[in-house]
Amino acid sequence: MTRPTTETQCVTFALGSEVFAVPVAVVREILDFETAFRIPNGPDYLMGLRDVRGQGVPVIDLRLKLGLTPTQPTPQTRVLVVDITVTERPLTLGLVADRVFEVAAFRGEQIEAAPDIGIHWNSDYIEGVVRRESGFVVLIDLPKLLSARDALILAGARPHEAVA
Repeated sequence: MTRPTTETQCVTFALGSEVFAVPVAVVREILDFETAFRIPNGPDYLMGLRDVRGQGVPVIDLRLKLGLTPTQPTPQTRVLVVDITVTERPLTLGLVADRVFEVAAFRGEQIEAAPDIGIHWNSDYIEGVVRRESGFVVLIDLPKLLSARDALILAGARPHEAVA
């Protein structure tokens, strides 16, 4: 008996020479990079706020959140605006990526579990890994990348919207 294969559509992007992906379903839009309005006393990965169609959106340096060196913006730097839920709290965030490549379809059987390296490391946010000729693509589970504390901080970073 053959199993039906499921396919996941993902937006692929680079942080340095590494390729990552998030589900296309959570990506609202992809914008050119602009310097964000800096928020005093925010966590190091919070670059600040950016206006996205009238909404103040917290912008995260995804490189810092993943333990890499800070983003050095280039003409290829982009912001993925995503809508996710973290600990039952809906969040709209901007994720800074060095480059955005494409929307790629990954079949269920292509996605491997996060590798076991023999020691404990925080890999809960890795949904899976896909092998390609050019290397690996790491699928990120955004809600698991952000803790409940992150969600509270980021929700607090947004200005309160006036009620009409």
